[in-house]
Amino acid sequence: MAATPIDHSLGDPAPRRIPRRGDSRRTLPSVIRPGGTADVRFLRDMLRHAYYWRSAAPDAPMEDSVQRYVNGWGRPGDAAVIAIERTGPVGAAWYRLFPSSEPGYGFVDEQTPELSIAVVPGRRGRGYGDELLTALLERARKSGFDRLSLSVEPDNPALHLYQRHGFAQVGEKGGSLTMVAELGSQPSD
Repeated sequence: MAATPIDHSLGDPAPRRIPRRGDSRRTLPSVIRPGGTADVRFLRDMLRHAYYWRSAAPDAPMEDSVQRYVNGWGRPGDAAVIAIERTGPVGAAWYRLFPSSEPGYGFVDEQTPELSIAVVPGRRGRGYGDELLTALLERARKSGFDRLSLSVEPDNPALHLYQRHGFAQVGEKGGSLTMVAELGSQPSD
């Protein structure tokens, strides 16, 4: 598999190594790097993993309301980070601004980007989600955003990850929680 190109046009520093934090299950070296337009195919794959987190994704295309999280990637307010192992990309986190006329599932307002995150199933539980979320929150702070939002089902194991990173419930719609992290505050451990 060829390495995914790095897009440094967004002013991000070079990729950084993920600390291992004593996890013996992570045996390959890995990095978190900025994502860009060359990563759209991988972001779309990760979107499928995020949307179908409970079961295997069907072969049919995702509905348009889900595709909006990656379609036309690279517009103002889009940002992503990618987790890479020696074998290739294993996870991604990204955010996007939505207009009130076409809100995302975790929409709160037009100034608050909505976060999406996924790790390939065979690499879950190894700390990649934590590292991706940490990197993306830092990127959002540096980009001048005051907060990020997301939508999550209450039985999704990632709910605890979001809470550890300062996300708090601000609403509920269609059986999913809308959560917001204020970026000026530090996450609790």
